[in-house]
Amino acid sequence: MDILNALLHGFAVAITPANLLWALVGCALGTAVGVLPGIGPAVAVAMLLPITSQVEITSSMIFFSGIYYGAMYGGSTTSILLNTPGETASMVTAMEGNRMAKSGRAGAALATAAIGSFVAGTIATAVVTLFAPYVADLAVKLGPPEYFLLMVLAFTTVSAVLGRSTVRGMAALFLGLAIGLVGMDQISGQARYTLGQPELLDGIEIVLVAVGLFAVAEVLHFALYEAREVETRNHMSRVSMTARDWRRSLPAWLRGAAIGTPFGCIPAGGTEIPTFLSYAVEKKLAKGEDRAEFGGKGAIEGVAGPEAANNATVTAAMIPLLTLGIPTSNTTAILLGAFQNYGIQPGPQLFTTSATLVWALIASLYIGNVMLLVLNLPLVKVWVQLLRIPKPQLYAGILIFATVGAYGMRQSAFDLVLLWGIGLLGLLMRRFDFPTAPVVVGMILGPLAEAQLRNAVSIGEGSFAVFVQRPGAVVLLLVIAAVLVLPRLLGLLTARQAARAA
Repeated sequence: MDILNALLHGFAVAITPANLLWALVGCALGTAVGVLPGIGPAVAVAMLLPITSQVEITSSMIFFSGIYYGAMYGGSTTSILLNTPGETASMVTAMEGNRMAKSGRAGAALATAAIGSFVAGTIATAVVTLFAPYVADLAVKLGPPEYFLLMVLAFTTVSAVLGRSTVRGMAALFLGLAIGLVGMDQISGQARYTLGQPELLDGIEIVLVAVGLFAVAEVLHFALYEAREVETRNHMSRVSMTARDWRRSLPAWLRGAAIGTPFGCIPAGGTEIPTFLSYAVEKKLAKGEDRAEFGGKGAIEGVAGPEAANNATVTAAMIPLLTLGIPTSNTTAILLGAFQNYGIQPGPQLFTTSATLVWALIASLYIGNVMLLVLNLPLVKVWVQLLRIPKPQLYAGILIFATVGAYGMRQSAFDLVLLWGIGLLGLLMRRFDFPTAPVVVGMILGPLAEAQLRNAVSIGEGSFAVFVQRPGAVVLLLVIAAVLVLPRLLGLLTARQAARAA
């Protein structure tokens, strides 16, 4: 009953005219970002962080969340029509969706993607509503040793999962930890790694790092490596589904939601596993004529299931973000930075200290799902027109917007030099396939982990044995070991099986 009352209060806050408008703008902008290939929600949120710093926090977070899940709706459009997934989450959708478009069924593919996103997003939001408070209650009982190990878990999961190489992920993480050390020490007040620059005494702004690594680096990468690519677009048919399409899509939506939601709840990161798993399940369960469409003219289940799994994962990822402060993707890492920009640290205490914000945010997920269904089904032809915007002008606008926003924070030329330096670093990381999210996570959580480590050692009277003397800490140590060891064991087993088969 307490959860219901809290949710109703959240709806009362979320349906105020100002918050509804921010939700609508966020959903519309998110859809546009999803439709435009290559930009992605992380770039959009990073670019808008400085602009919204003067907006009230509840409205701001509703706006950013709208961009976050709106981009997942819009991402299917380019995957189906252009065979160009803007996010890795849409890669599987492109496999069957583009085949459907080539065979004249683009409208049905777009419809099942939009409705499946709505169904799965609503189911996952209900899971967030029911279970997030219990996770938070459990986490409140943790002490400094457990908090420190939770942050180590965040470091290992994000570094190991967000990138093709664990070594590169760890290198990016340590870079973020190093950036987080710049400034005044929280306890001693000693200046660290400031190079004599007074602008660095307060540390490096998370907004500058986010905008530089994502927005500026994206523009530079496009200008250097992608500007000459030519895209071809499939014909847009009427957005509707036949009775047979509905019969085939509905079970796929439910199965996709069931697969995606658990993957979002656990801090394991990424939408690739649940979307590919959903595709494999749908292909396995298909029979006869339906199965023959896979890899041929395009099977609608191959779009419905992965899109549902994608949106369920994305929505359920709010549980580890809000209750544990653990981001599981590039965008949730930037959202973590947005919370910190307002002086709020997501974690176990958030449901107590900022209950109004949390429940308004959860309520806005329900509202946003409805808004996105309305925006996507009738107006999909309008969104497709965005693909006509020339990319050079589009990316030039993003660069100007990002630069003006970063300068507007403190009107400091030093910030602009730092922004472009970070942008060049982001370009190098992208060029050599280093993931950027671990940098943001290391920078945000590094100082907090340092403080908790000091507190934990103080509790243990200078002994690190405190980390093996508490049951919760031991469990977290085992989970961290599993995250680091299990993927390698599975990789070795797969390689051996492949060698035997050959």
